[in-house]
Amino acid sequence: MSLRSSSLRRALVPFVAALALSATLASASAAAAEACGSIITAPLAAPVSADDPCPSADPVVCRIRVLPMDEKVEAQRTRIQYHDLLEDMHRTAADMREAGATDEEIARELVDMRNQAKAITRAGMTPEEVRILEERNVAKYGNPLGPTADQLYAKYGTWQQVIDASMRTSYAVDRELSLEYKPCPV
Repeated sequence: MSLRSSSLRRALVPFVAALALSATLASASAAAAEACGSIITAPLAAPVSADDPCPSADPVVCRIRVLPMDEKVEAQRTRIQYHDLLEDMHRTAADMREAGATDEEIARELVDMRNQAKAITRAGMTPEEVRILEERNVAKYGNPLGPTADQLYAKYGTWQQVIDASMRTSYAVDRELSLEYKPCPV
């Protein structure tokens, strides 16, 4: 082996390694950009003392912050199931639109599905957690599961905005459970 080929090899090895690393990073970035549904963004935060002031106005977030870790893990799993149900709603909306349904028909179906999703996910919660959620909704909407389609229409003014609102998730709750929700393409 000549001195020249040895020097060339020493120069090429770092270059090839850098190319391989750059391809791996590009692949990981593309996979992250394509991720949809429930995305775990970080490890769950350790519980805080109930005496610590809660930085959120949302009582659900305040309750999650103090949960023991095993209950927090279960709350995260329940939230992921809720996100899965939101994915079903996105597919239903697309199917209904393709079949010629009106915005009002789609909105009413999605609001009903959302309320069913809440009932399903609450089945895995403690009675205390359900009580907190239902008290909040009764105070805010007069209904333990949340607003009706007509209440949302009165609030937003169009059925398309009701559709959009029915498929939203609470950013604050998701963040507290180290989740991000990105709808999947339909």
